[in-house]
Amino acid sequence: MITINTIKAPIKKELEVFQKIFKNSAKTDISLLNAVNAYIFRKKGKQLRPVLVLLSAKLCGDITSSSYTSATLVELFHTATLLHDDVVDDAKQRRGIASVYAIWKSKIAILAGDFLLSRSMLVALEAKEFDLLEIISNAVKEISEGELLQLDKVRKLQNTEGAYLTIIQKKTASLFAACAKAGATSATDDEAKIEKLYQYGLNLGIAFQMQDDLLDFDKTNALGKPLYNDLKERKMTLPFIFALTQTEDSKRYLKLFKKKKKTATELDELATFIRENGGTDYTEKQMDIYRDKALSFLDGFEDSPEKRALEQLAYFATARKK
Repeated sequence: MITINTIKAPIKKELEVFQKIFKNSAKTDISLLNAVNAYIFRKKGKQLRPVLVLLSAKLCGDITSSSYTSATLVELFHTATLLHDDVVDDAKQRRGIASVYAIWKSKIAILAGDFLLSRSMLVALEAKEFDLLEIISNAVKEISEGELLQLDKVRKLQNTEGAYLTIIQKKTASLFAACAKAGATSATDDEAKIEKLYQYGLNLGIAFQMQDDLLDFDKTNALGKPLYNDLKERKMTLPFIFALTQTEDSKRYLKLFKKKKKTATELDELATFIRENGGTDYTEKQMDIYRDKALSFLDGFEDSPEKRALEQLAYFATARKK
């Protein structure tokens, strides 16, 4: 059975070093901000993105100070986006506990996110890692564009499979790709290896987001994601987009989907429609295609614990329930 601990095993010592650097990177003289940060870091999650950075680096050579800078930068940035997302989504929980937004309200959540975002950029500048800063800054731009594109689609209540793929490539996959590229860049100058890991991360991120969208319909998921949350927020993810193409009665379900407030019965009706018209099955098949595509970019690397861990990560990311 693949677990996050088996994936982390090849970089166990390096992760311990990273944790110390990461915590120190967010220290400040402002007691309120330290309290917020302590609360956030108390339940740090799986830290898949710094894991991806360090595994990619070790696959290409030795983990360097640049590798630790990369891992710290991406985790600071990712944590900042979560704080901002909770405000945008009015999310009262994060990782099974009350969100910063729920406890300290929107102003502090936004400002704490801004602080972590600025620290992520400064970490790279202080280390004079300008190439790294460019890699992550491009991902920041992509994520912002993806979020705005998704909001625009929600506002207009229209989406296609092509637009959906563009959104998830920008808002989710771009950071996975940046993590793998930054890790590789910190350990090698081999452009072919760097590009392969970039493509691995990009396709992994697409598959990861498809699994996240599938969890919206999974009553057994233990991630803390509310059931049918995407349907409630009128986010047109791939399961619904595909199901609409399989029925002559699409107008009826689109009308139901457009309702701002849906009853539990209406949500169940939409979910049943999606399942019965192949929406979840199709999305799962597409997810597996992108997972396998990610794995194909590891083929040129010699067998090693790091390569096996990256292979395991692809399967873990597309089968996770918690």
